[in-house]
Amino acid sequence: MRRVLLFSVLLGPPGDGWFGRDKVKHFLMSAFAQSATFATLQAAGADRGAALAGASAATATLGVAKELADRRRGGPFSARDLTWDAAGAGAASLLLVRTQR
Repeated sequence: MRRVLLFSVLLGPPGDGWFGRDKVKHFLMSAFAQSATFATLQAAGADRGAALAGASAATATLGVAKELADRRRGGPFSARDLTWDAAGAGAASLLLVRTQR
């Protein structure tokens, strides 16, 4: 099973490269979702650690939901898209942890 997963991540579905406009959109939308959710949780009274964890969970859920929706519409479930989602969320998290309020 692990080999199949590794194989699908490395090769990906046809036409699903590692770079392109689609990947930039995944990166930016995930960074935005991470930042907006973090700010919302902080405004609701969560401490920084809880807000970061909650924002990460929400962003990951959004990314997986998007890929499941793509699959329901007949497209591929793209691990490469999820990789860019994680990169965007991670970049936003790095900025958020390094800022003072």
